[in-house]
Amino acid sequence: MKDWLTARELAAEALPDLPASEYGMKLYAAREGWNDCIPWCRERKGRGGGLEYHVNLLPTLAKLEYSRRHLRIEAAPVVAAPDLALGDGLTDRAARERDARLAIVAAFEVFSRANPLSDASRAQIFVDRYNMGTQAVDGWIKEMIPRLSKRTLARWRSAKFLGRADRLAHDPSLARKGKGLLETANGGAVRIFLLALVAHQPLLTGEHVRTLCRSQFGDTLTDHKGRTVPMPPVRTFQAALKALRETETVALTKLSDPDRYRSTMAPAGVGTYRWVTEPNMLWMIDASPVDALCVDGRHAIYACIDIATRRTILYVSRTPRASAVAMLIRKAILAWGAPQKIKTDNGSDFVAEATKRLFASLEIEMELSIAYTPQQKGHVERVIETFQHDCARLLPGFIGHSVADRKRIEDRKGFADRLHEDTAEAFGVSLTGSALQAHVDDWIDVVYSHRAHGGLGDRTPYQVAAASAAAKATVDERALDILLMPIAGSGGIRTVTKFGVRVADHHYVVHAALPGERVLVRMDPMDAGRVIVFDAETGRHIGEGICPELAGISAAELLRAKREITAERIAEATKDVRRAIRDIVTGPALIKRVLDVKRRDIPNLVALPKREIAHETPAIREALKVGREAEPAPISQRAAEILAAAAAEVPIAVETRPANVTPLRVQETRQQRFRRALDLEARIATGEDVAVPDAVWLGGYQQGSEYRSMRTLYEDGGEQVLR
Repeated sequence: MKDWLTARELAAEALPDLPASEYGMKLYAAREGWNDCIPWCRERKGRGGGLEYHVNLLPTLAKLEYSRRHLRIEAAPVVAAPDLALGDGLTDRAARERDARLAIVAAFEVFSRANPLSDASRAQIFVDRYNMGTQAVDGWIKEMIPRLSKRTLARWRSAKFLGRADRLAHDPSLARKGKGLLETANGGAVRIFLLALVAHQPLLTGEHVRTLCRSQFGDTLTDHKGRTVPMPPVRTFQAALKALRETETVALTKLSDPDRYRSTMAPAGVGTYRWVTEPNMLWMIDASPVDALCVDGRHAIYACIDIATRRTILYVSRTPRASAVAMLIRKAILAWGAPQKIKTDNGSDFVAEATKRLFASLEIEMELSIAYTPQQKGHVERVIETFQHDCARLLPGFIGHSVADRKRIEDRKGFADRLHEDTAEAFGVSLTGSALQAHVDDWIDVVYSHRAHGGLGDRTPYQVAAASAAAKATVDERALDILLMPIAGSGGIRTVTKFGVRVADHHYVVHAALPGERVLVRMDPMDAGRVIVFDAETGRHIGEGICPELAGISAAELLRAKREITAERIAEATKDVRRAIRDIVTGPALIKRVLDVKRRDIPNLVALPKREIAHETPAIREALKVGREAEPAPISQRAAEILAAAAAEVPIAVETRPANVTPLRVQETRQQRFRRALDLEARIATGEDVAVPDAVWLGGYQQGSEYRSMRTLYEDGGEQVLR
């Protein structure tokens, strides 16, 4: 199909939506801007010159019609491609089928380049033309592929794109394989039953299987044509079982031995972690029971591997728990530095709250593998397997990797010799947990670290780690130990009360914490009477908590120290507040301040005078008479003086009266009352006798809020407060 056409050639094609004359075609090209489209417009070479236009400039309908007229499906363009000549091992029919399918795919690619439609639209148009016979196709191709569908075309395109053109080879004669009676009988139910029997019990004989089939299906079977046939002889079952074991090896292994399938047959990626190029970019951790016994039982081995260098650290723990994970991380960080990410499985010790909190504190990203997919952390799985099959076999107390291994080891001695022998004697158990850890560390340092690794280009982990120039993110050992301290129960979060923080049945006094604060409590594994307290929100270190009964110190002394520290903290925290209170007390009254502000809020408006009407009632008239007629009663000179003094709030010297006369009470200000209290306190402090009523008054006054507030102001402001 010609891709570049002149205006004359386009007019001669008489395509839809295009002019049918050369002059009209030139005007159309100029109007549509074809002459300025550099990628699809070029100078015509040869005599006459002029311009040529690419078919991509054509309108959609014109382009489809042009490709229908000139596109032809033939095998010649694809036979010469060396990567598609895959005839080895194929029958002639299969090779011809492959070539026909490749020719159709190649024609569709040419058709797609010439039509700017969606992929689905191009496929639909191409398939419709092929099936209707309007698409030019070589006869032998049409004979091989009489009809076409969009799904089939997509599958062929995918095979070619992936470089698997051999998948397009097809020989119908080969389809007759697998059509035996036992494979097709009863709609395939017999074949499924045979597979189930072999997967469930691989040691069944042909006679066993035939008898079980008679029990399941009766003495007759139904073939693929619906005819009833007698149960085949044993020889037929033997041949069928042999064929199933050969053709269904993977499926049978998946059903009967999942672990073997996962390790030898399950799809696995190669180079999945090639993005890990520097040490400490990614670690993997896992755990497994050690295939050796110690004098105090069987221990677990926790493994950590650095993916970039394959360096490995192992930690021996008596029981699986989150603290063992923390100690493994501590050991690895002190040796290698802090990592960026750690990948692990969903074991309870790895997803424990303590482990997550440790990772968060160290800002280490935690990645969990999908449940029941150990292949996602195959590196650490392989390290543990290497340890079990190398180091563990050399340890005293080795018990084997399976029940069969353990039985063989036990059978080294006769039944009579091991009749009264315990497990430790039977397996030569002599190691302690600490001794096992020492052997494990030595094996890592001496053997594993200096063993060539295929994933490292036959270099050793030691060589790769030594050659790396990446910086080591170190963590202070003391800070690391603090972060590794176990947290208190129930997540470690506590709310401080007036008694401190409660852990189990004990209260720990935290000097630097105030009631109501939420804190994270870490237990000191070396001192039961001591905890370390951090702010629950920010992680800020607050201080230590002491339990007097566990720490062996006086509770009273601890409480006294706590009160003093709390008082100092509160005094420091409220210093500015107390100063503000003093300013408020000594300044204008609150009511005056509020009224001043409210006055400023009143709009500056002048009210017009209102007409007034006197409101009178008989009662009002009588009251006015009283006000006009009544005269003030005369009072003595002494009463006038007393009233004047009371109005000025000045104490008046009262003349001596008989004992049975009660003196007149004089109104005192708060400053006068406080000064009076200071005078009485000073007299008492110097040993001077004080009247009983005055002493009683002083005791009651000291218990009131006025005395306490005035005392605070007096201590801060001095004599100025009494003015």
